[in-house]
Amino acid sequence: QVQLVESGGGLVQAGESLRLSCTASGGTFSSYNLGWFRQAPGKEREFVAAIRWSGGITYYADSVKGRFTISRDNAKNTVSLQMNSLKPEDTAAYYCAAGTNNYFTRLRDFSSWGQGTHVTVSK
Repeated sequence: QVQLVESGGGLVQAGESLRLSCTASGGTFSSYNLGWFRQAPGKEREFVAAIRWSGGITYYADSVKGRFTISRDNAKNTVSLQMNSLKPEDTAAYYCAAGTNNYFTRLRDFSSWGQGTHVTVSK
């Protein structure tokens, strides 16, 4: 199975940008749907963005549409999340995930998870 490691989290001010990266090893990277989820203190883990194995279809949570962009580089076995116009409510631990289900916007669609990287957005 694929193993995932996130990086790029940090502390930024509202309105600034941050780019998260996730490096994968094992499995056949190009065959996996990839997603980003986040979990704030006291809240359930929620969907943020996902990209199909083909790279041609992406989905975003309404809360991040127009601000976040997910992309993948199969040659480097990475998936990234470009986060622009960050808001304090974006503060959370961000996790990348991989799965092989037909659908890829739900927690149950992903079977492999990274350990997370923290993002804190100050006012």
